[in-house]
Amino acid sequence: MINLFHSIVKIPSGSVALKRMGFSRDTKLLIIHADDLGLSHASNMAGIKGFESGSINSGSVMMPCPSADEMCEYVKSHSHLDIGIHITLTSEWAGQKWRPLLGNKVPSLADTEGFLFKTRNELNKKACVSDVEHEMRAQIELALEKGIKPTHIDCHMFAVMANPEFLASYIRMGRYYRLPVLLNREKIKTGFWHSLKPLYSKHEVLTDQLSIATPRSAAEGLPVYYRNVLQSLRPGLNTLLVHPAFNDDEMKLLTAGCSAYNSDWRQADIDFFTSDECRQTIQRNNIRMITWREIKEKLNY
Repeated sequence: MINLFHSIVKIPSGSVALKRMGFSRDTKLLIIHADDLGLSHASNMAGIKGFESGSINSGSVMMPCPSADEMCEYVKSHSHLDIGIHITLTSEWAGQKWRPLLGNKVPSLADTEGFLFKTRNELNKKACVSDVEHEMRAQIELALEKGIKPTHIDCHMFAVMANPEFLASYIRMGRYYRLPVLLNREKIKTGFWHSLKPLYSKHEVLTDQLSIATPRSAAEGLPVYYRNVLQSLRPGLNTLLVHPAFNDDEMKLLTAGCSAYNSDWRQADIDFFTSDECRQTIQRNNIRMITWREIKEKLNY
């Protein structure tokens, strides 16, 4: 159990980190990050297109998913890529379900059929912190065994950010493997910050702005949302999470019945982030692209 403290921990924001990394305070840093690599062949191929001919400059792999091996093989032969581990503790799609890598060794992470829970609320109600930590470590270790040299850690559906003990384990994983972890104050319940004091070090850094399209923000069209994000970007360390995949039969089946983050949505993501409009908008707004690899090197992890 984590010891709780009454004082709020003052973890430095990305703006504070600007100085530590040698940037001026008015620099607009941006990571455009492809989530859900390894989810499917379609997501892998779209992610690769985004790296090779688009503005996507970072991504992370879901190790329990069926196409993780395919993505790992690509990453091994493209070691310059900024690739992390997308810690996967939930399985939300009806068209494809995933089991924890450790199977029945982490019984509190799975439903009666052995699959990861659909929602993070169910995970938080039923999972024990030791199982969460063991599974996170197993996913990172498998990636290392597959030849990935991860640059960072993040989490599918922000599952670790709704529970202070899961969050503490997540930060410990970053500390143990000497990797940055994606943290953003808006995604973590305010009351949890006081529980991070025992874990805080000068290396942890918060992104100032974390943007991700939601059904509400995407109502006017995903290109409109992404254009607005880029045009309104503020100085500091910013992360834009996207979900590229091709709108093929595989993704249509996987996301059947869902309106959010479905195959049409993911095709729109890869279309925008490989467009001239995206590149030009980044340039016009004086955005400086950065990767977790560069952050890791500048902050001496």
